[in-house]
Amino acid sequence: MSVHRGGRPADANDRSRQDSQWYDAEAGPLVRPYAMTGGRTEPGPRAAGFDLIALVSLDPQAPDAEDESAWGPEHRSLIELCRAETQSVAELAADADLPVGVVRVLLGDLIERRCVQVSRPVPPAQLPDEKILREVIDGLRAL
Repeated sequence: MSVHRGGRPADANDRSRQDSQWYDAEAGPLVRPYAMTGGRTEPGPRAAGFDLIALVSLDPQAPDAEDESAWGPEHRSLIELCRAETQSVAELAADADLPVGVVRVLLGDLIERRCVQVSRPVPPAQLPDEKILREVIDGLRAL
C-alpha cells in the first residue's frame, strides 16, 4: 500500500495523478510500435520491397477505405493522409508521426486489402542519361 508523506494511505486518484505527470507530448506515444503492428516487423508479401520514396495513393474504388470499423487509428490516419494527396512513404511517416518501419507494415495491410496503390520509383538504369537531358535543354534554349 502506498502512503502519503503525512502518513495517510494514498488512494487510486492520487496514484493516477502522480502517474499522469509523466505522460506528456515529449514522452512520445503511449502505444509501442510493436502493438500498432501486432508484433510484425515486415509488410506482407504483396507489399514487400517498397522504397522510402515510393508514392502511395488511395485507391478510389477501395471498398474497405471507408469502413472505419475495419481499421485501427493508425491505419485510418494513413488513409486520410493518402486521401488528401499522393505522398511518399517517408512523408506519410513524418505526417503521421510514426516510425517508418511501422508505416511500412501498416501500408502493407492497406495494400493487402487493396485500399492504397504504391508506385515504385524508376530504377536508375531506366532513367534517361544526363547527356541527353542537357542536349534537350540546350535545344529548347536555342528555340
